[in-house]
Amino acid sequence: MFPMRRFTHSLIVMVLAMALSGKALGLQIETVADGLEHPWSIAFLPDGRLLVTERAGRLRLINAEGDLVAEPVAAVPESLVRNQGGLMEVALDPDHETNGWIYLTQAHGVPNANTTRVLRGRLDGMTWVDNEVIFTARPERTRPVHYGGRIALLDDGTLLVTLGDGFDHREQAQKLDSHIGTIVRIHPDGSVPSDNPFIDQPDALPEIYSYGHRNPQGIVFDPDTGLVWSHEHGPRGGDELNLIRPGENYGWPVVTLGIDYSGARITPYTSRPGMVDPLTHWTPAIAPAGMSQYRGELFEDWQGDLLIASLVGRAIHRIRLDGERVIGEEKLPLEIDRRLRDVQVGPDGAIYILTDHSDGEVLRITP
Repeated sequence: MFPMRRFTHSLIVMVLAMALSGKALGLQIETVADGLEHPWSIAFLPDGRLLVTERAGRLRLINAEGDLVAEPVAAVPESLVRNQGGLMEVALDPDHETNGWIYLTQAHGVPNANTTRVLRGRLDGMTWVDNEVIFTARPERTRPVHYGGRIALLDDGTLLVTLGDGFDHREQAQKLDSHIGTIVRIHPDGSVPSDNPFIDQPDALPEIYSYGHRNPQGIVFDPDTGLVWSHEHGPRGGDELNLIRPGENYGWPVVTLGIDYSGARITPYTSRPGMVDPLTHWTPAIAPAGMSQYRGELFEDWQGDLLIASLVGRAIHRIRLDGERVIGEEKLPLEIDRRLRDVQVGPDGAIYILTDHSDGEVLRITP
């Protein structure tokens, strides 16, 4: 995708493939771009360019030759850049080549009164134009953390947006009159789909698709199966991978496999009737961040597998699926001692990851 002369370093690491292949697989890791301030999300433009968000509030462009453009995209609305807040997701509309729409999520407000907001707009050269605020989660929260902020685009043209619990407001994740701790579903213009699960329920916010989430920071829609996968940060342990269905309650904070950061027990329950159990979980926590599903030609044995970037684990976790079941997991030993914020599959079949540091990078993984 990019000329080899553009990479600032290259290293080869050897990993074992899973038992289904039984062969050693070499992974090459190349640097596409560096000098990014806490890059958060990556998207691939049809002409070969890359868009990367920086949590510091900037939208950056990497041209088709592999050069990071020095100046950020102009006129992107200001984000609340504090603690975990800032500019987060970037995602292209499925009809981007026709309509030009790009979606962004951002922290919005002030430190003691803030929320997650979804924007859409277009690129005109290096300027953000036609900006629209299509969704603002309510109510506001009192601490700038646990925003969620990931987007999945469904095949019916709607968007799923993950929303965190704001840390101090976890009880609201069980309430339907609050967007806190939910996944919402909206049309591209922000209007509410008429078949959302709580559309006719009094005192329920109509955008809600699922609830009982803590801080979901990865979501994937699989067009081959129609399934939606999401993961979320647990407290101290209890990170989860869930299969998302409309109207379901995923338990937080009534149910969790983790404990409070203080060591106190949050709840005596690890499972409850009427609440969906995770398909897999991690204790100690890996702090799952971005997630993608492999569909490409470079890694033949990985078709349909989930790839999860971890912050604390500093690794990519490959999750093997069989329909709705998790049947295996592999931690790819990439030997990158860096927090990993996002992982996405490029149109070339390579895997692109973002390192979550003040001198963050875009890395490209190939066989």
